Amino acid sequence: MLFNSIDFAIFLPVVFLLYWFVFKRNLKLQNFFIVFASYLFYGWWDWRFLSLIVFSTLVDFTIGNLLRNEARISKRKLFLWISIVINLGFLGFFKYYNFFVDSFVNAFTFFGQELQVGTLNIILPVGISFYTFQTLSYTIDVYKKQLEPTKDLIAFSAFVCFFPQLVAGPIERAVNLLPQIQNQRNFDKQQAVEGLKLILWGFFKKLVIADSLAPIVSDIFNNSDTYSSTTLIIGAVFFAFQIYGDFSGYSDIAIGTSKLFGIELMSNFKFPYFARNIGEFWRKWHISLSTWFRDYVYIPLGGSKVSKAKSIRNIFIIFLVSGFWHGANWTFVIWGFFHALLFLPSFVANTNRKFTGDVHVLSNFKIFFIDGLRMLQTFVLVTIGWVFFRSESIKQAFDYLKRLLFDFSSEHYMHPSGYRMVDYFIILILFVLYEYSIRNDERNPFPFQNKYVRFLVYVLMVFSIILFFDDGVDRSFIYFQF
Repeated sequence: MLFNSIDFAIFLPVVFLLYWFVFKRNLKLQNFFIVFASYLFYGWWDWRFLSLIVFSTLVDFTIGNLLRNEARISKRKLFLWISIVINLGFLGFFKYYNFFVDSFVNAFTFFGQELQVGTLNIILPVGISFYTFQTLSYTIDVYKKQLEPTKDLIAFSAFVCFFPQLVAGPIERAVNLLPQIQNQRNFDKQQAVEGLKLILWGFFKKLVIADSLAPIVSDIFNNSDTYSSTTLIIGAVFFAFQIYGDFSGYSDIAIGTSKLFGIELMSNFKFPYFARNIGEFWRKWHISLSTWFRDYVYIPLGGSKVSKAKSIRNIFIIFLVSGFWHGANWTFVIWGFFHALLFLPSFVANTNRKFTGDVHVLSNFKIFFIDGLRMLQTFVLVTIGWVFFRSESIKQAFDYLKRLLFDFSSEHYMHPSGYRMVDYFIILILFVLYEYSIRNDERNPFPFQNKYVRFLVYVLMVFSIILFFDDGVDRSFIYFQF
């Protein structure tokens, strides 16, 4: 079920009313209702894949309880590896089987040997990368004795399948989400209002920013060999805003929806395009994933507490794995490798954590100007990386960048549907300026003290969403494919 669908517009208020007015008095029933609603939400897409969520839930719930009273290190490691192998085995089969088969065949073809190995018509279950990592983090935390395993299967099931963040995150940790599910929740009007604000802001980013740019991006990338550098620059920049509006919009809707049910999720985006270097960008972009790799891959490998050479190795590992997590295509691996190269200089120079404070305001023009140049430089580098992320193949990505950098001709690009391009540039400029004005608090997209100003902004947001809603555009979220 899509957030931006009529189905969800009916589903959400019905679930909300039943949750607070029918099941509130009994926590067990309320959590059971969360599981039921979440399975309905997920099964609306394809009910057959509910079996994977149920199986993953039962595996990690069982492993967690086996670890409870097991003191022997060898047995604890065995239980942990059972969880890792089962979870990553399912993820690997559904997401990477054909990729590995094709890569294996291509490798032999390169050396002059022809192999006939068949691929399978495998459908990728929506959200499998997200809920797999979520259940894995629970088992790992229990193994490390950082979390007490739960005996409540219903609460654990609700933690795994909680519908707002089930299919595209944020990837929650059990230490944050599970206690909220296990404890009694009370309706908080202020929390609900904050949730509605985030939902409105998320829909604005998805429908007005991401979906309006999608046809332009698709047209330019699908016909990149026919366009000049100026048009290709437009395509790359527009995709940078499309994927940001799409994914951060989903996260805002998920976090806002969770607030309606008295549950707080972690922030997933903190205005990453205002980052002043790559290190800061990755502390602001897809935070739940980057911190997951930091805590469960980078630190166990030794992090930065080993030799410089091993630390650099660890950096390349997490960036390559992060790229591969996004999809079964070498373009994602190259995207991860590219970001590792971008991150490396600041890591070697110990400046990767140089920018941890707020972005400066206009009161100090010199610092503001320098920060602006740093932001622009970071955005340009990140946008180059997005070309690999968006391209169908490595060859297409390099051809795109080659034409972008060396085809100096210019042309007046025409929107595929004939709309005025200047309107899109104005929208993006206003969007950037608005985000800059709220850049230091991602949880409050409407921080205006004057109630009339707030009301005016709400009206403009709603009007924009209605105006830009196009029933002919694919409204699915980009990260559903991951």
